[in-house]
Amino acid sequence: MKKPTILVTNDDGIFAPGIRKLIEVCRKIGNVIVVAPDSAMSGMSHAITVKTPLRLKKLVEEKDYLEYSCSGTPVDAIKLGEKIVVRGKPDLVVSGINHGSNASVNIVYSGTMAAVVEANIDGIPAIGFSLLDYSHSADFSAVDDYITTIINNVLTNGLPEGVCLNVNIPAVKKEEIKGIRVCRQAKGRWDEDFDERVDPHNRDYYWLTGVFTNGDTAEDTDSWALANNYISIVPIQYDLTAHKAISKIEEWEFNTKAKD
Repeated sequence: MKKPTILVTNDDGIFAPGIRKLIEVCRKIGNVIVVAPDSAMSGMSHAITVKTPLRLKKLVEEKDYLEYSCSGTPVDAIKLGEKIVVRGKPDLVVSGINHGSNASVNIVYSGTMAAVVEANIDGIPAIGFSLLDYSHSADFSAVDDYITTIINNVLTNGLPEGVCLNVNIPAVKKEEIKGIRVCRQAKGRWDEDFDERVDPHNRDYYWLTGVFTNGDTAEDTDSWALANNYISIVPIQYDLTAHKAISKIEEWEFNTKAKD
């Protein structure tokens, strides 16, 4: 059988340990093409580069393996990977392994998951992987089998149209992981503030700070699954329409007649 072509990216940068582990796993499954930012792009969400040129740098070329760094964001990396490197659609896009959680509302800010959504917009099956450890030296030794089985399931079964996957992995030893749960995104949020400071030139500057709060304690959420040592899979979509609100808003009276 022909090996699948897998496009790999991330938002922590081409040399982050998380993407190196993801590459290692994917090379056992298919032909791998890596296009990832040349520097850390965490928190970039769905940003794209429009005011400066984008550049690609080939780092490795081997049998069934190509690796490029790019000067742009994770979404730029997907666009370049599809349009310039592959010059077609890969069979699968995988993004990560992110250093840190992309559960709950974190997905909104995530460059890792924006790359997944971008692939989804183009009709490519896509998965984002994150480990709940922000450290550069995070331990990825427990993830191989779980990532492999999730990827193989997507390659075998496909995904519903317009749907991609947000996978988060608890930062525990392999024997402590209880399994995989398919669940919904918890309704948590960041309670944010700014640390206000003054520089040596007497100019104000600010560092964003915040505490994650989650009053959504239901057992069908990603936050609950992760807190209880399960890997969470949340199916997500780029269609942001609040479908259940349409009928309610249609009841409003809209006076659009011009006044005399």
